[in-house]
Amino acid sequence: MAVHVTDLHVLRDQLVARRQRLESAAARTHTANVLQLLDQVDRALERMDSGSFGVCEDCLGEVEQERLIADPLTTLCLGCLTPEQARALEADLQLAARIQRGLLPPEDFAGAGWNVAYHYQPAGLVSGDYLDVLSHGRELFFMLGDVSGKGVAASMLMANLHAMFRALVPTGFPLSQLVERANSIFCGSTLPTQYATLIAGKAKECGEVEICNGGHLAPLHLTHDGARPIDSASLPVGLFHDQQFVSSKIQFSPGDSLVLYTDGFTEASGTDGAEYGPHRLAQLLHQCAKEKSRQLVERCIQDVLAFRASSQVGDDQTVMALQFSPVQN
Repeated sequence: MAVHVTDLHVLRDQLVARRQRLESAAARTHTANVLQLLDQVDRALERMDSGSFGVCEDCLGEVEQERLIADPLTTLCLGCLTPEQARALEADLQLAARIQRGLLPPEDFAGAGWNVAYHYQPAGLVSGDYLDVLSHGRELFFMLGDVSGKGVAASMLMANLHAMFRALVPTGFPLSQLVERANSIFCGSTLPTQYATLIAGKAKECGEVEICNGGHLAPLHLTHDGARPIDSASLPVGLFHDQQFVSSKIQFSPGDSLVLYTDGFTEASGTDGAEYGPHRLAQLLHQCAKEKSRQLVERCIQDVLAFRASSQVGDDQTVMALQFSPVQN
C-alpha cells in the first residue's frame, strides 16, 4: 500500500463525503458524468477495503503518494500512463506552475521603507515553498515557508497558505494571533502528516521588525558587524489546532538587512556529497552585509551554484532579502 494508514483513513472519509454529494446529485439528474464519477468513487472505496488502494492496475507497482492525495481516484502510476494521459498530466502541471508563479509578489518589491528581493526555484514544475510580501497601511508583511513533501500536493498547500494570509492580514490581528488563526485553518484543511515551517513578519517604517517563527530555519540579521541568526523554538504550523505562537521584535538600523531561506537552499549538496549549510551562508553574508537586497540574493545564488557545481537540485530553493532603506526627508 503506497499511502500511510493515517492518510488512508482521511482519504476514505473524504471519498465517503464525496460519494454522498454525488449520490444526492444523481438523484436529481442521471447524467453520464455524475454516474461515472459515482462508479469511480465506489471502485476507490472497494480498493481501500481490499487493501489494493495505491496499487497500479497495470504493472502492480505503487502509484505515487502525492498523486493519490491530490486525486484518490488515480489507478495508474506515472510509468503506465498512456501517451495521451501523460500529455494531459503535463499540461495540467504546466498550468499549475503558471498559476503558482502568478501568486508570487514582484521580484523586487518596496514598501514602508523596505526594499525586498528574492529568488524562487522549484525543484520540479511546482513548488512547496511559500513566499509572499504585501503592504498593508504603513507596514510591510512578509511570509516565507516550506510545506512538507514535494510536488502537486505541496504546491496546493502552498496556495492555501497564500490565500489564508492574504485574507487574514487586513483583519488587523496581532502577528502571533494572525499565525494562530492561520494554523487553525491550515490544520482543518490538511492530512495529519502534513505541516509547514513558516516565518511570518511585519516590518515598520521606523525599522522595527516583528517575527513569528513556526519551526523554520533561523533568519539572519545583517548589520555592519556581520550576520546574526534570529533563533526561535516554536513548532511548525499544521500540527495542533490550538497551538499558540509567540513573536519577537528587533530594531533595524538603516542599511541593515534580513535574509530568510528554505532548507532546499542550505541543504544543497556539493559534488562530494557535503551540504552547503547555514554556516557557509552566514559567512558569505558577513562579507557582503552592506550590499543591496538584490545583490545579496544574487550573491547567495552564485555561491550555492558554485558549491553545487554539476549536482542536480534536489529540493525547492528560496531565499529572500529585506533591507531597511528609510526615505530621507
